[in-house]
Amino acid sequence: MIQNLQIGATASISKKITEEDLATFANLSMDTNPIHLNEEFAKNSPFGRPIAHGLYVASFISAVIANHLPGPGSIYLKQEIAFKKPVFLGDTVTAMVTITEFPKPSLIRLSTTCTNQNSEIVIEEIALIKRPTT
Repeated sequence: MIQNLQIGATASISKKITEEDLATFANLSMDTNPIHLNEEFAKNSPFGRPIAHGLYVASFISAVIANHLPGPGSIYLKQEIAFKKPVFLGDTVTAMVTITEFPKPSLIRLSTTCTNQNSEIVIEEIALIKRPTT
């Protein structure tokens, strides 16, 4: 449902990261890097334990865009993404999008963030979306 398409409008979703999520994403994406899936391997990484795939976490932003703001029919055209902090198993991530600009009548620029349960920014992104037509 298309809603409130004005500068400053926001929408968000939250999800807890599970081992099943990471295994499923690894299977679908073919990214089987052991830093995401193998506790023994990850112990020797800078993070000391397995981390979620960055693009899996970033996909929560896509879910907000597709389902909430701007909503169904939106087309993701461009993104600039920065991974700020790792996301671990058991973390709860909140993805939020905010409309910041309408560069053309058919386009929407969004500022997006993903934060963990401690309100720490784990991902920042700027997205360009083709506005839904219905």
